[in-house]
Amino acid sequence: MKHESSAYALDKSWVRRSFDRASASYDAAAVLEADVRNVLLERLQLTRLSPRVVLDVGAGTGHASRALKQRYPRALVIAVDFSFGMVRASRRQQSWLRRFSRVCAAAEGLPLADGSVDLIFCNFMLQWTDLDAAFAEFRRVLAPRGLLSFTTLGPDSLRELRNAWIQVDAHTRVSQFLDMHDIGDALVRAGFAAPVLDVDRYTVYYTEVARLAADLKAIGARNATAGRPKGMTTPRKFAAMGAAYERFRVDQRLPATYEVVFGQAWAPVMVSPRQSGADAHVSLAELKRQLAARREP
Repeated sequence: MKHESSAYALDKSWVRRSFDRASASYDAAAVLEADVRNVLLERLQLTRLSPRVVLDVGAGTGHASRALKQRYPRALVIAVDFSFGMVRASRRQQSWLRRFSRVCAAAEGLPLADGSVDLIFCNFMLQWTDLDAAFAEFRRVLAPRGLLSFTTLGPDSLRELRNAWIQVDAHTRVSQFLDMHDIGDALVRAGFAAPVLDVDRYTVYYTEVARLAADLKAIGARNATAGRPKGMTTPRKFAAMGAAYERFRVDQRLPATYEVVFGQAWAPVMVSPRQSGADAHVSLAELKRQLAARREP
């Protein structure tokens, strides 16, 4: 078990290089990421919050940072990403009326004072981190009653691609993603109060597996596991994987499944990690009810 886990450890320098290279191609390919980002932004409408400082961690090319600045015009919005290429690309989202700060830093080491942030927004980034270290850092910088709102990928994500590669070789080809319950446990360990998590499943369809591979590369989601093959994948191996993927084809299309975990949690009013924040949070049932009501004509 230990050997298997070490094979899925992430090479952070490789992750950073992948996102640096993807900074120019990201927006055109990140359709799912944009859809999920909009849902996460919509959920903020259900929370009474007037933040002074907002942190967009894993900001990428800055679309969420711009939207957060528009929603909270009086707040200091800080876009944080550990890829310098992404931080540089996020400049394109700046305008005279919607300006936000940009910082190149890792989620596990934020250059901010304790309790200095009121809202942390984090979309599709946590799967690239040491989750316990990232949550501990988020908890450190959040002020009392501060909100963490995030998405990440669950274990069913890219299951078709994972299963197809298993038929070809023994290398780790797709990252392991954490179950929602493990994520909830990590929030509690970090001292967060009133965590609320739920899962939505998305399916993106392709005519051929090469298009899926191209999209993953374009958004920087390249294989960064320690057990990945060290050389280039040969055309023969890729063709074998593609043939194995064909068993998932439905109605002339190849599905790529994504299990998206949505989460929110509060920094407690008191320092004690057991201090309840129940007076400030929105329950999952109430959250879904209000979202459904907003979508009705």
